[in-house]
This record gives sequence, structure tokens and C-alpha cells, in this order.
Amino acid sequence: MVCTILMGTQWGDEGKGKITDILAEKADAVVRYQGGNNAGHTIVVGGRTFKLHLVPSGVIRGNKMAVIGDGTVIDPWVLKNELDYLEDAGINTAGVVISDRAHLIMPYHKQLDGLQEAARKDGGKVGTTGRGIGPCYQDKAARVGIRVGDLRYPTLLKEKVENGVRNAILAGNAMGVDLEIDEVSVLRSLTEVGMTLLPHVRDAPLLLNGLVESGKNILLEGAQGTFLDIDRGTYPFVTSSSCTAGYASAGSGIGPFDIDRIMGVVKAYTTRVGEGPFPTELKDEVGKLIQERGGEYGTTTNRPRRCGWLDLVMVRSSVRWNSITDLALTKVDVLSGFNDLKICTGYRIPLEDAENHGLGTELRYFPSHIKLLEKATPVYKKVKGWTEMTGDDWKLVKGQEDLPGALLDYMSMIEREVNSSISIVSFGREREHTIDLSGDL
Repeated sequence: MVCTILMGTQWGDEGKGKITDILAEKADAVVRYQGGNNAGHTIVVGGRTFKLHLVPSGVIRGNKMAVIGDGTVIDPWVLKNELDYLEDAGINTAGVVISDRAHLIMPYHKQLDGLQEAARKDGGKVGTTGRGIGPCYQDKAARVGIRVGDLRYPTLLKEKVENGVRNAILAGNAMGVDLEIDEVSVLRSLTEVGMTLLPHVRDAPLLLNGLVESGKNILLEGAQGTFLDIDRGTYPFVTSSSCTAGYASAGSGIGPFDIDRIMGVVKAYTTRVGEGPFPTELKDEVGKLIQERGGEYGTTTNRPRRCGWLDLVMVRSSVRWNSITDLALTKVDVLSGFNDLKICTGYRIPLEDAENHGLGTELRYFPSHIKLLEKATPVYKKVKGWTEMTGDDWKLVKGQEDLPGALLDYMSMIEREVNSSISIVSFGREREHTIDLSGDL
């Protein structure tokens, strides 16, 4: 490892936090490069569970630089609470670095987030977490945002807060709501929390490129997943940042030619939170069973995740779009006990829609428009399940030779269909519930 990207290949929630923690053992720095506290990673170490939303998961390893990069949006109050939480748990946060180019989520961003979602008609709601992520990225794109580095300049900070409050009130008025925002209190509170964060603030790209030039190992940790990407995902049911590998360079400041490996994380089945079409969704007892076995509830919101069979159209597209070099397959233990499983290898769409889009009626890659996805019917292959495995059996797995034959066949099908090899298999929450098939870890 010199520079490795770790990213989700589905709709997020693939188990990236655990894989980040494992890869971080050999990393000198772990970098979060996009998103905000709308994402969450869960790591279980020695029976202790850590839930993180902004600080990179690699911080749990200790003696690692944990960088919150340029492309992120940061709620400073949430970040302070997370740093306090880690310190209270005995985790040293001295290595946490906050990019001075990252943007700050303000209280009025959260108010606007709720108003914007409420104004959307039923069926058009995007399922926002209400954390202010979208409005913060809107201010960034409009070039009126507040950046972390502005905390160093009180006069500039005051001007930007006043401008932000004024713009938020105008936006509220446009939606027929009188927002009550005390800009003096906002500025005072921001200044106070800023004082606790400033010791961590640095020019992150300058720091990271210095590590690259000295041959240090860097792990770039993505949030969410490919199909929540603002461009590639199921728009408009997406997040407000780019979740694909290409943004790891922009969001960290590390040049693309300095990135050596791109690992995609794949859950053994498919889940998504919130609204939007989901071709392989199981709205039956099987889906409920997978949800309960897998603990499929959001780390950040605790919202139940919709569950379905593994969709290789998604994974295949993700491999292509992100130049993925290898895969980590997670939560294979959740599918234990099923006599038969299904894997989606393609979609069928109506002839009229296919002609309208200049496509055939069978798709191997993800369609570009949500209306087409709504009409897609999954093409399934039925495969044998690993019925012989129980919870206790997984505790005895130490290597590939201990995996059931049906699971190995499942893995081989994935590799053939998406043209990428599986280098890590995960079958539980703890670090040791993992097998390295590559010999690189």
C-alpha cells in the first residue's frame, strides 16, 4: 500500500468501517475525502463498538494520522462531540487533522435541509438525513460557504456568518417560513467550538503530499457508496457529494497518479436507506429476515434499511466507473441457512423504453435515468446457499479452506460477472472475523 482508496460499490452501508480499520493497520494516514456526518462507520474491536461519523475509522488503530479532507463538510459541534467521545473511550485524538479547506455546516443549514425536504411532494422526497449536508454543499457551490480556515480570521468569520444568516432567512421567506436565527449566538458558539478545533487544523494537501513523497502509506476512506454519488447515482435520491473513486483525488489533494489501489466493498446482498427504486428489493419475509440478521439499521439515523438480493449490475458498473482493482466481500454470514439464493446478473426493460434510450432490452450496466430503472426487471441466477454454517461455525473459520463450497462458488460467480477479484472476505463484526485472500494484509 502506498495510496489506496476504499469505497462502497452499492448504496453505502457495505461494511466499509470494518475494512478501513483492517487496512489501516499498515497505513500511516487515513483520509476521509467527502461527505459529512450523514454517513456513519461502525467498528467493533475487542467487544467494544465505536460509531464514527466524521473522524476516519482508522483513528481506532492508534498512532495513525486521521485526516478530514478538503471535500468534506463538517458540523463543528458534532466533530467536537465525536473527539470528546473518542477521548473518553481512551482513543488518542492527537493525530486528527482537519483540512482548512473543508466547509462548515451551520445551524441554519440544518433548518433549511428540513424545510427543503418538507416542501418536496410525496414521492419526490429524497430521504435526507436532515444534517444540513445539502445546503452546506449548495453554499460551497455558490461560493458563499464558510471554510474551516476562516476560523482563524474573526472579522472575516463574522462577515460570513452574517451573510449566511441573511441568505438563510431569505431562503426561508421564499418557502413561506420566517426563520428565527440569532446570528450573535451562532457566531459566539462557533467561535467557542472553533477554538477547540483549531489545534487540529492544517493545510491537508500539503501534509498528505509530503507523506506521499516520503513513501508513507495512505488510506483514502470514502463515505456512502457509488450509487449515492451526485452524478453516477440514482438521482435525485443521492447525496450531495461525489462518492466515486475519482473524487478521492479532488477531496484529498493527492494527485490521481499517486493512487495505486482502489478496493471496492460489496455486501453479500444489497441494501438501501430511504427513497428511490430498488430492482432486487425483497418485500417479503426473506427481506425481513436478512434485515434482522444483518442488523440493517442506519448507523447515523437508525432508519431500517431495505434489503434485497445481490445486484451485480450495480457492482459491475461500480467496478468499471471506479477502476476497482479488487473487492472486499462482507456479511456473508448473514446469508447462512438459506437453501437457495438469487443473484441479479442483468436487467430487462421494455422495448419502447430501450429504443427511447438507444439501448437493448437487456442491460448489464446501470441505466442513466431513474425512470428507466423503475421499469427494470432483474434477471436472476439461482445458486445454492451455505446451509451448513451456523453462528458458532463462523467462529472457527481461519482461512479460505474453512469456507463452505457453496460460498466459494458464490464468490467465483461474483468475480466472473464483474471482472474483479475478491481479496477480503468478512463474516462478522470483529476484526478477526475476516480472511485475507491476497496475502497483502
